[in-house]
Amino acid sequence: MIDGARELSPIARAAAVLTPRAVGKPAAATVIPVILRATEAEAVGARMRVGGMRIVDRAIRQLARVRDARVIVVGDGSISLPRRLPANIERRDVDGDPAAAIAALQEELGPETISVGADTVWLQPGRFERGIQVVDAASRRAAADSVYNDLQREPGGIFDRLINRKLSIALTRLLFANLPITPALLTLVAGFVGVYGALMVATGIAPNVVIGFAVLQGYIVLDGCASLVARLRLHQSGLGAWLDTMIGDFVGIVLILAVGRALWAHGGTFLDMKMGVAGAAMIVFYAVVTYRELVRQGEGDVSKLRWWFAYGQTLRTVSGAGSNSIKTVAMLGRRDFLIAVGLLLAAVDQLPIMLLLMLIVATSRAGAALIQLFTPEWRIRPPV
Repeated sequence: MIDGARELSPIARAAAVLTPRAVGKPAAATVIPVILRATEAEAVGARMRVGGMRIVDRAIRQLARVRDARVIVVGDGSISLPRRLPANIERRDVDGDPAAAIAALQEELGPETISVGADTVWLQPGRFERGIQVVDAASRRAAADSVYNDLQREPGGIFDRLINRKLSIALTRLLFANLPITPALLTLVAGFVGVYGALMVATGIAPNVVIGFAVLQGYIVLDGCASLVARLRLHQSGLGAWLDTMIGDFVGIVLILAVGRALWAHGGTFLDMKMGVAGAAMIVFYAVVTYRELVRQGEGDVSKLRWWFAYGQTLRTVSGAGSNSIKTVAMLGRRDFLIAVGLLLAAVDQLPIMLLLMLIVATSRAGAALIQLFTPEWRIRPPV
């Protein structure tokens, strides 16, 4: 830890306490009392911002995600708190000595009570012992670095890990984290950028095709920014996942049609356009089936969809026989890979190869969707 930042004592172990297992009865998790101290002692750090959010607001949203926790925010008026608190969080205002009031509340709630300051930043809900207490500018920078470094660990495609995510994190940290823009709005803006890039590709003019794929690369970066803003503000939702999925599919459909049209208009034949239409139709079929499965499985993100040929596993975590081949095919079909390869092929005037690659990806997705559609439900193993 740097000067001004200190690690909290290990107190999260109490969160794992369960009621004794009784014979013939399932074990029930104990509701763990958690006190969030929002007093004058924590006011300096709690008012500072990390990732575009006040630290106290970040703490409240993190605690709202802790299962089986009863959270009590103890304030003395030094820190302004949100008017509406999550369902598992209540507020208590104290007069007089806050330390004495907190000690009395701990005595009332019992020995398993966890106490954490509103000036603390941690990455995982419930892992309070890994938090960084922010008391000055140096500790705020340390906490911010910790938060942004954690964003690098999100799984993704090869070009996402090497290039796109680094650009998205830099852009988010410098600009979007400090703007009053919602992740959904940023996703929509990215979608418009992606469609514009695809329309430039559709012109078929060599410089426009290259610029179009470069604009599509910007779409990938902006879409990554939307995801990062949602994670930074702890505001991930099913609606946001659905919006990202649908816009991504729409841009994919427009792009394959654009590549077919570009080839047809400049030196190709109508067969190129037919191939583009066939690929777009297969992507539409894939999208319809996956949306149906997402509704059935209660998800919004296709990466969390369970597939029968993977024995009910997601493509992100698939293991067992043939898993390497499945992961390879899935990687080749990712947006970051397709657009990066498209930019390279457009630069060397090899757009027909791009159309063939997109057609292969569309065919594999349609095949997977067809198999999923006609697989009995009993063949899908529930997640462990």
